[in-house]
Amino acid sequence: MNLFKVFITAFLIDNVVLMRFLALCPFIGMSSDEDKSIGMGLAVTFVTVLATCVTWPLYRFILEPLGLVFLQILVFILVIASLVQLVEFYLKKAAPALYSSMGIYLALITTNCAILAVTFDVISKGYSFIESIVYAVGVAMGFLLSLLLLAGIRKRIRTSPIPLFLKGTPILFVAAALLSIAFTGFSGLVK
Repeated sequence: MNLFKVFITAFLIDNVVLMRFLALCPFIGMSSDEDKSIGMGLAVTFVTVLATCVTWPLYRFILEPLGLVFLQILVFILVIASLVQLVEFYLKKAAPALYSSMGIYLALITTNCAILAVTFDVISKGYSFIESIVYAVGVAMGFLLSLLLLAGIRKRIRTSPIPLFLKGTPILFVAAALLSIAFTGFSGLVK
């Protein structure tokens, strides 16, 4: 399969947040400003790509040949949890301000269904190792794009006259729904 097509499909057409409705908790919680969005997006990118790099060969060369496919969920979650711990240790030392601003959402990367979905998708779609990495990067960049788009919208919302009954979380969900509708326009991009 064409690597560009794999990337565009993961990035825009099957956007993990806006088209598949996964990872909504960090999408809403970490999009309050651009810096938090970028930090979360990069952390998720790191974990997603590394989880794919580790789980794909584990599945293909250990679980599948030994008939241990039923352990896939357990093994994949353990790999993701370990990688999140690495990110947490790094951020604690290298970027303490970002670490403290991420709060509980950093630990929630472990249970981020988008990361687990990527590891399952590359197996179920039969991607090669390189296609799997490209797909993982595309999904992670799509997640980052979604965060940045909502962060930009939230910045505008702060200064916009919003009816009282829509202020706060309701207007965020309306904005996210409109973003999702806009992303359906990409569905015809790659055939």
